[in-house]
Amino acid sequence: MKFWQKSLVAAALTVATLAQAAEVNVYSGRQEELIKPMLDQFSKDTGIKVNLITGKPDELISRMQSEGRNSPADVLISTDVGRLYRAEVQGLLQPVDSKVLTDAIPAHLRDPKQQWFGLTKRARPIMYVPGKVKPEQLSSIEDLADPKWKGKICVRSSDNIYNQSMVAALIAQLGEEKTQAWANGFVKNFAQPPKGGDRDQIKAAAAGVCDIAIANTYYLGGMFDDAGDKAAAEAVKVFWPNQQDRGAHINISGAGVAKYAPNKAEAVKLLEYMVKPESQSWYAVTNHEYPVVADVKWSQRLESFGKFKAEQLQLSTLGELNAKAIQVMDKADWK
Repeated sequence: MKFWQKSLVAAALTVATLAQAAEVNVYSGRQEELIKPMLDQFSKDTGIKVNLITGKPDELISRMQSEGRNSPADVLISTDVGRLYRAEVQGLLQPVDSKVLTDAIPAHLRDPKQQWFGLTKRARPIMYVPGKVKPEQLSSIEDLADPKWKGKICVRSSDNIYNQSMVAALIAQLGEEKTQAWANGFVKNFAQPPKGGDRDQIKAAAAGVCDIAIANTYYLGGMFDDAGDKAAAEAVKVFWPNQQDRGAHINISGAGVAKYAPNKAEAVKLLEYMVKPESQSWYAVTNHEYPVVADVKWSQRLESFGKFKAEQLQLSTLGELNAKAIQVMDKADWK
């Protein structure tokens, strides 16, 4: 074999080896079964190996902070914008310049500095028990502070990021003073001291503990898929609040590229893959979350909850106002 032929073969082998070696390290705050099938498909389609580490979002953020420059993390996937904002302000993420992402994701669902991007929308409406509450009695989240709802509301604790973001959204849109007055009245209407997760609030409503539960819709969707929880899910209906003004409160699950990502190019490819219509559709069907990309069809379960008008608030605001939201909740004695 001539020298130039040997060189070509060696070059081809080197390229093949590099292609095989391509990988991306993902720290995911989402449970493995809710994300791994998509990551496996990404590997199949691109040849990029995904090394997945799952855990609680706050613990993964702390881990990245302690690892510093030596962190192997390329991508951080998290639930709730509050946590992504936390990672950003701690200097754990980096800006990503991707036309694919900015074209696909509406501006209010991604960081203005392009350090994190919403991958799914999650809604937090009112869920009520038919027969105990008529939909015409409901209107807005603000109305739930009215004394007529005394002893009728179930919601999880104030240390939950979903509630903190919901209150932060109210502060952004109503002001701190009005939100404080709302929180004071809302807490007085609790049927029981907050305990458990969103599914537990729905179960409590189904069991007659309360007439109204506040929960994210994907929990309700998941309960329909669970034989043990299906009866409780069927006992409540979704009501979309604030449809005559700003729209229902939404949040995101999202991701960002780690500041010291050793495989940045692969990390960006993964984020871009996650906003493809096929990926967005998978999220909607598997996780019962709303696509961030326009024109992607919702799952039948999401369709059954009804169409709704959503808030258009820039979600980075929820992270910025998180500390104030916690203060408001503490003053209201929201346990």
